[in-house]
Amino acid sequence: MPTGVAIRDAREQLFEAAERVLLRDGPSALTSRAVTAEAGCAKGVLHRHFDDFDAFLAELVRDRIARLDGRAAALCDAAGTGTVVGHLAEALTDLFGPVAVAVVGLVTSRDALRARLRRTTPAGIPLLTEAAAVVAAYLTAERERGRLAPDADIDTLAPTLVGSGHLLFADRTGDRPTAEAVRRAVTAVLAGVLREPSA
Repeated sequence: MPTGVAIRDAREQLFEAAERVLLRDGPSALTSRAVTAEAGCAKGVLHRHFDDFDAFLAELVRDRIARLDGRAAALCDAAGTGTVVGHLAEALTDLFGPVAVAVVGLVTSRDALRARLRRTTPAGIPLLTEAAAVVAAYLTAERERGRLAPDADIDTLAPTLVGSGHLLFADRTGDRPTAEAVRRAVTAVLAGVLREPSA
């Protein structure tokens, strides 16, 4: 492949190529050669923008984490409207889209990548830890509005919801769970603390 061809927004093009490889072939197929071939550029392009392949993968994961910010704001803005179960079921379904599920698989399968991500996510599984923080912020907002019990244990509920969501969506090659299955899981986790009808 020619090395002198400039590509528009190389980092984003490489991230998109990596996501396509992840979705099509899974984490084990993700190599620098596979990414650059998918992006249609020379291998040197990746190394001009990143120190090494693990640095590239760490930035890919951080890019996915950064996308949670907009979702967090929208979810918290929804507090006090609709239903808590409905908002959380929708948020988990959105969070665990095919790319995010593949990214979590990538993080859990590469020790060197997890080690790099410890700089920004010192505990837990990167992406899932940040997702739990988003859910916790929303649950806190709902508790303040009286839609959850005053003694609702947000620090336990948030990771439980994210963990349950991950288990529902984790099989990237199988059928995605139905909306009703996600709602049932959310309802079960919130049993005893929900102070509104779940319908």
